[in-house]
Amino acid sequence: MSRRIIIAGGGTGGHIFPAIAIAGALQKIDSSIELLFVGAKGKMEMEKIPQAGYRIEGIDIAGFNRSSLIKNIGLPFKLIKSFFQVGRILRDFRPEAVIGVGGYSSFPVLRAAQARGIPTFIHESNSFAGKSNILLGKKATRIFVASDGMEKFFPAGRIVITGNPVRQSIVQSNVSREEAIRHFGLDPSGSVVLSTGGSLGAKGINLAIAAHLDEFGKHDIQLIWQTGKPFAAEATALVAAHAMGAAGKLAGPGIWTNDFIPQMEYAFAAADVVISRSGAMSIAELCVVAKPVVFVPFPFAAEDHQTVNAQHLVEKKAALMVKDSEAKDKLVATTIGLVHDKALQQQLKENIGKLAVRDAADRIANEILEAIGPKGGIAPDTRNNNNNG
Repeated sequence: MSRRIIIAGGGTGGHIFPAIAIAGALQKIDSSIELLFVGAKGKMEMEKIPQAGYRIEGIDIAGFNRSSLIKNIGLPFKLIKSFFQVGRILRDFRPEAVIGVGGYSSFPVLRAAQARGIPTFIHESNSFAGKSNILLGKKATRIFVASDGMEKFFPAGRIVITGNPVRQSIVQSNVSREEAIRHFGLDPSGSVVLSTGGSLGAKGINLAIAAHLDEFGKHDIQLIWQTGKPFAAEATALVAAHAMGAAGKLAGPGIWTNDFIPQMEYAFAAADVVISRSGAMSIAELCVVAKPVVFVPFPFAAEDHQTVNAQHLVEKKAALMVKDSEAKDKLVATTIGLVHDKALQQQLKENIGKLAVRDAADRIANEILEAIGPKGGIAPDTRNNNNNG
């Protein structure tokens, strides 16, 4: 009988794509492992996980809405309902282990698994752990983190420093620059900027791009603009107007825009310079592809950790940074300046590439299978867990 493991969580690409990477690493070690994902109904994991070839079950769970308190009235009922749903999933699937990758749905699944004595594992990508993970970490078998100093959030003896998992499609990509640029209908002979705000988009970045869209054309720079769904329609209209120009003819270099880029390996391969938020997973991917990047940290992240993340790279001369509050005035000019400064591009590429971790998913998968040991039990832990694997 095959081994069974549940992976729970989602909400954003920063949770979903590491989960897919871990799943792939587990099945690379043992192709007979049966995997089941559990996510929140209505969230992007319900679409992206099946696209990656995995089965997922949705539960009725939602996060606290800070902008509209009235919308939180039903939260306790949803949470109670989700525990009943999770109980059924655990009874039916009978997993040997449950992995939480963050997001609303990970909490009830891991909490229920811990109550049943099922080994649980947490992947915490950020340098500031979320409240749910801190609570779950008290009973977790292992907590996988990206950097040191996480003892302030989790029991030191259960922490394993692995780095953050990056999708194999990115780690193993051999897409050429020319092939990638043609994929977006652009000209391989011209410079290309990739602007991405993550899977859900980034308002500050989008508004800055929109305000100065013509500047790209004036400097003969092409643009791949991933907007997220909230800004997609506006961006499409702006690009259409830009493309036709005042005289009704194609105006300047090409611009490709969409709410989501399913094959990010093509976008990274095409880009000479990248504009990005500085979430942990975005940084992990950019380190692997070694691209010159201008970070625009999301200012409302917990403990302002995206600014801390970006500043860490700036200090290593591995990236540039523009504050979200200054993006509308400075972002496009800073980006265009970097496109024209080949020496600075080379320095940033070399330094960010040195920070890449390519085997984090493999480390995590090996740790999980070692920890649960022979089928049906947890292996005794005789190692020093607070290490690099």
